[in-house]
Amino acid sequence: MRVLGIESSCDETGIALYDTASGLLEQRLYSQIEQHREYGGVVPELASREHVARAAPMIEELLAASGGLESVDALAYTRGPGLMGALMVGACIARGIAWACNKPVLGVHHMEGHLLAPMLSDDKPGFPFVALLVSGGHTLLVDVEAVGRYKVLGESLDDAVGEAFDKTAKLLGLPYPGGPQLAALAARVESSRYRFPRPMVDRPGLDFSFSGLKTFALNTIQTCQPLSDDDKAQIAFAFERAVVETLEIKCRRALRQTGCKTLVVAGGVGANLRLRAQLQRMTEADGARVYFPEMRYCTDNGAMIAYAGAQRLAAGQSDQGIHDVLPRWSLEDLPPL
Repeated sequence: MRVLGIESSCDETGIALYDTASGLLEQRLYSQIEQHREYGGVVPELASREHVARAAPMIEELLAASGGLESVDALAYTRGPGLMGALMVGACIARGIAWACNKPVLGVHHMEGHLLAPMLSDDKPGFPFVALLVSGGHTLLVDVEAVGRYKVLGESLDDAVGEAFDKTAKLLGLPYPGGPQLAALAARVESSRYRFPRPMVDRPGLDFSFSGLKTFALNTIQTCQPLSDDDKAQIAFAFERAVVETLEIKCRRALRQTGCKTLVVAGGVGANLRLRAQLQRMTEADGARVYFPEMRYCTDNGAMIAYAGAQRLAAGQSDQGIHDVLPRWSLEDLPPL
C-alpha cells in the first residue's frame, strides 16, 4: 500500500509518500521559520496561509517524481492536535483528493506520528516501550504496548519542554526559534556557576513542570545586569542541564515503574544533543536501550504521518463520515489496531 502523508499541524508543511512494502519513497518539507521569526513565534493565521500556498505545489512536485496520483492507494493527514486553521488546510486537501479519486483517507494523531517516527529507521524498537515525547507543544511519557495501545504516564502541567526552551532563549535575547540557539550557546561552556532547580523530581509521579525554570532564568538574568556573553552561555548551560536531568530522572522512573527495557525519544527536542547523550548513558547503565528518530524525523514531517497512517489504513481504518479536526486530542482516545 502506498500512502500519501500530509503534515500541517503548525509551521512546517510536510509531504511524503510511504510504501508498506519498500518504505519511504519521497518526501518534501517546507519550514516557515523565516516568516515567523520577525514575530518571535508562530502566528496561526500566517501559518495557515503558508500551508495553503505551499501544500498543493509540493504534492504535485512529489507525485511527479514518484509515479503520479494513480500510484497512490490512500491518503493520511494530521487531524490533530495542532493549530485549528493549519490542521484544516491539510484535512481539506487530503479529503478533497480522496473524494475526487475515490481513495481511502485517514486523519492521524500528530503525537502518534512522532511516537512511531523511529520505525522509519532500519534499527527499529520493538513493543512494548516507554516513549518520551518532547516538542514545542507537548511533553509526555507514554507506556506503549502496541500501535494504538497507549497509557499516558505523565505530562507537563504547564509549559512543554520546547516552549520552555524558546521562552528562556527569548529572555537571553536569542532569535527565534530559540531552542536550538540556546543549545548552541550552552555548548560554548563546559560548566556553570549557576544551578537551576530540577522541578518535581522530589515528589512521586511522572508529571512535569517547566514554567518555574523560565521564572528562575528571568530572576537570574535580572541579577546579572549588565549581562555578558559569558553570563548568557552559563545561564543557557545551567538551564539546559536542569531540563535534561529532569527528563532523565523521569524517564528512569518510568522504565522502572513499567518494567520496560526500551525507551523511545521523539519530537523536536529529541534532536537536542545533550539530551541524547544523557539518556544514552542512563539506559546503558541500567541495562536498557534508547531509540531516537533520525534527525530529519525529529521535527514535524510528512514521513511520520504517512507511516502512522499506513499502519492504520492497512488495518482497515479510515475517516468515513468524519469531517472535523481536533486541535486537542488525547493519545489515549485512539483506537487500537
